[in-house]
Amino acid sequence: MLTLKIIFWTTMFIVFYTYLGYGILLYLIIRLKRLFKGNPVKSPLPSDDELPTMTLMICAYNEEDVVAEKMVNTRAIDYPKDKLRIMWVTDGSNDHTNELLAAYPEVDIVFSPERRGKTAALKHGLRELQTRYVAFTDANTMINAGALREIARLFMDPTVGCVSGEKRVAARKEGEMAAEGEGLYWRYESTLKKWDSELYSAMGAAGELYAIDPTLVREVPDEALLDDFMMSMFIVDEGRRIAYTPDAYAQEYGSANIYEESKRKRRIAAGGLQSIWWLRRMLNPFRQPIVAFQYISHRVLRWSITPIAMILLLLANIALVIAGAGLLYQIVLILQILFYLMAFCGWQQNRYGHKNKLLYTAYYFMFMNFNVFRGMAYLKSHSSSGAWEKAKRS
Repeated sequence: MLTLKIIFWTTMFIVFYTYLGYGILLYLIIRLKRLFKGNPVKSPLPSDDELPTMTLMICAYNEEDVVAEKMVNTRAIDYPKDKLRIMWVTDGSNDHTNELLAAYPEVDIVFSPERRGKTAALKHGLRELQTRYVAFTDANTMINAGALREIARLFMDPTVGCVSGEKRVAARKEGEMAAEGEGLYWRYESTLKKWDSELYSAMGAAGELYAIDPTLVREVPDEALLDDFMMSMFIVDEGRRIAYTPDAYAQEYGSANIYEESKRKRRIAAGGLQSIWWLRRMLNPFRQPIVAFQYISHRVLRWSITPIAMILLLLANIALVIAGAGLLYQIVLILQILFYLMAFCGWQQNRYGHKNKLLYTAYYFMFMNFNVFRGMAYLKSHSSSGAWEKAKRS
């Protein structure tokens, strides 16, 4: 019974720490830091003369449906035209993307006739780079007008090698549960990124909007599934920080349905497992102690150990109740069963078009963890492919 209790309490700690404990601990550390060093002071935006040259790079595969909307958004960006280069990197597009882009004289088109994947497309674009910094965004993502000025402001700090903007998820229609679940996740994720950045560095950037100092770029394998995460974390590995700002944000519509969202989550989980191996030296607490603490707490646990810990927690709990371990274990088992029942009900309501946010939140939590196991299978079968598998947006 002692072994079962050790498994029970260890796995319970892992699950709690991964999803709530780290956020609570991070918040307390930030409050303590502010107590001794004061609140962070926001520097002023640079003037037009102070702004560095920047490329806005948009990687695309068959994006003819969004070219016009994206270019309206791009033309509204508040940045000196003589310091901003607009580059579309089209990776094997065989629709009318290139023809539509040719109508915009300010756009540089970098075309690869062969579809080699987003990472290869990014590297192709980087070889054509002529500016001090480069910002990346997706074709179906709209950024705020002041985003690039805010990014340039943060690059004035010499310790910053990457800037991560905020991702915002919108639903086209009220009640789209896939979009609402995705939006809830990203709101929590954005809070953690903000605190991570204030402690030392955000742990990775999302491809919807981020920028890097190209002089710090390290080669990312073509088969990388999370090119944005790998590229940004390699910069942290080089000793620079990822600064996070909600004042530079990208908005996109959530996945059209939970099936489309599952494709994204499976790929993200697979890419997370890839990155754990490629970034394994960042797990060493003697190299960069704070980075190792943040990386393991924020990323590694949820992409590897925690989903397995959830299964072991339930099995150990059942075994302890059967063995008569006591009332506490009975209460915890009842709570676990209730949670899984809520997740099941959330799954059923999603199938039949009903909505209850509490039930759907439980379902989405289980959905994310289940996709870690699907990601393992995906990684095994797609180990040499970095090609896009686009999820349909609502």
